[in-house]
Amino acid sequence: MPVTKFTNLDFDQIKEQIRSYLRANSNFTDFDFEGSNMSVLIDILAYNTYITAFNSNMVVNESFLDSATLRENVVSLARNIGYVPRSRKSAEAIINFDFKFNGNSNSVKLRKGLVCVGAKNNTSYTFSIPEDITITSPIDEGSNILVNPPRTAKFRNITVYQGTLLKKFFTVNASLDQKFILDNSFIDTASIRVFVRKSGSSSGLEYSKVDNIINLDAKSNIYLIQEIKDEKYELIFGDGLFGKKLDNGDVIEVSYIITDGKDGNDGKFFSFSGDAVDDADSPLSSSITPTISTVQTAKGGGEIEDIDSIKYIAPRVYSSQYRAVTARDYEGIIQSVFPDAESVSVIGGEELDPPEFGTVVLSVKPRNSTYLSDFTKVQILDRLKSYSIAGINQRIVDLKILYIELDTNVYFNSNVYSDIDGLKTQVTNSLTNYGKSTNLNAFGGRFKYSDALRVIDETNNAITSNITKLIIRRDLKPVFNASTQYELCFGNAFHVNPGGKNIKSTGFTIAGNLNTLYFTDLPHSDGKTGDIAVVQLTELSDEAPAVVLPSAGTVDYTKGEVMINTINITGTSRASGVVEIMAYPESNDIIGLKDIYLQLDMSNTKINIVRDTISSGKQISGIGYKVTSSYNNGTITRS
Repeated sequence: MPVTKFTNLDFDQIKEQIRSYLRANSNFTDFDFEGSNMSVLIDILAYNTYITAFNSNMVVNESFLDSATLRENVVSLARNIGYVPRSRKSAEAIINFDFKFNGNSNSVKLRKGLVCVGAKNNTSYTFSIPEDITITSPIDEGSNILVNPPRTAKFRNITVYQGTLLKKFFTVNASLDQKFILDNSFIDTASIRVFVRKSGSSSGLEYSKVDNIINLDAKSNIYLIQEIKDEKYELIFGDGLFGKKLDNGDVIEVSYIITDGKDGNDGKFFSFSGDAVDDADSPLSSSITPTISTVQTAKGGGEIEDIDSIKYIAPRVYSSQYRAVTARDYEGIIQSVFPDAESVSVIGGEELDPPEFGTVVLSVKPRNSTYLSDFTKVQILDRLKSYSIAGINQRIVDLKILYIELDTNVYFNSNVYSDIDGLKTQVTNSLTNYGKSTNLNAFGGRFKYSDALRVIDETNNAITSNITKLIIRRDLKPVFNASTQYELCFGNAFHVNPGGKNIKSTGFTIAGNLNTLYFTDLPHSDGKTGDIAVVQLTELSDEAPAVVLPSAGTVDYTKGEVMINTINITGTSRASGVVEIMAYPESNDIIGLKDIYLQLDMSNTKINIVRDTISSGKQISGIGYKVTSSYNNGTITRS
């Protein structure tokens, strides 16, 4: 009897195995042809075996975190190692309210819940606050001789959260295996507030959310949260050993915000829709709509954590065991304490130049944003204290983004496709999608030149080839009106033209010189290093600029580093307030060092659509065929 492979998932292979088995058995004859009745039965057996084997394989795959594909199973497996996936995140805006009213109230309360509506792209989004906010001592606006002078209550730097505040009540029934499920899949779990009160009581104790049972006792007023089926959440309370156990008849009051996630970002035109009351809890007597000024537009909104992220983060959080020692520990923990983190870089102080032993340097890329605010940095460091080991200091530094720009000539056969604008749009969309890949948009990422060329070529059958050159760029954020040194690490070797013009910048001004100036480079004879000069364009040509500062810094072409000596920059030609500094890489594959975040900059990518005169048959000999260089264009400045 031949050896049977029971792991085959191919129908034809299974069918042939059954036939081989029957051939070896003399009791079965006249079956080995397609027209026999036995052949039909063999097909049924093979099909049933195939389905069973397939289902068994899928069940096994869904039993492991690495191979599971269904969210419910991935979440369940992550739950087994104590990881709760990140929920949707409300976009947050900071605004000021000015309430003008008549009366002698000594305080004004802004009630929790809906407070304003923010507009974005002709769409309105609600914004709420989870707790009441009270302002005391409103300001008198009128004369002291008036009986009821108009008054103004000024609410300053109020954080509002995109979404709607909801409440849900549960009553504990000790005779049932009761589950406290929040039946909404759009909850921002960070907004959850839980109060527990005795039956008949009007007030209760607030319970705190915890992530683990460490340092808990039987009197701890805590709850845990876990994701269940359909992206909903369940509250879990103590059992009398780890956390206080709820009594029969206790009433649980849960408030939370349901949010639109990332759709709520960028809202900035707000109108008041809330409820303000005086110290007698009566609506304010006002004939004037409260004025609102925006301090910070809505940002930070995000979607629920996807399956790939859960698979990546959960094991790292588990391995850290709630202490931050290794880089992997920090990577996982920061994702937990700051759910808005898209990517994290961790560098030990011993790797710095010069070394800083006992220090960990962190860089965090937030979702839908570029830099962390100083306030957010302080928050993250405070939350890290409970995980930190004594004697180790943490420092958060600003994100180092290495922008990659493409300058591509895309050749196409006009006999196949003739719409130049349409083709340019298609190529733009293809590159935009490639720019969102996991290879990029990450610390330690990699830009694969061959992949980019393939993406362009495969956009449309009419495209015959492309010649694409790369530009790498770092943005210098100067401290205006202050003498400061700057270091820009590109992490990739520069292509060196002995004649210079390898380093280019946008314009800026310095103290004592109101003219627009630029950075450029003067290579040394070794071809490995050079000087950075500050130059001013002349009226004749930018080929012979006037040198303002001949030794403004140094450049290491091999390491890809630009050092700017002490300089007082007073302004820039870019509205963003940065000086863009670019170079041409020596290699077309761009590698991001672990502290450098790679990002494809489509806003500065140039796509030129060129008719392929050879493929179209217009020029058989190739005379007049347009070709391009892979390196710099010979100009001294960045346009």
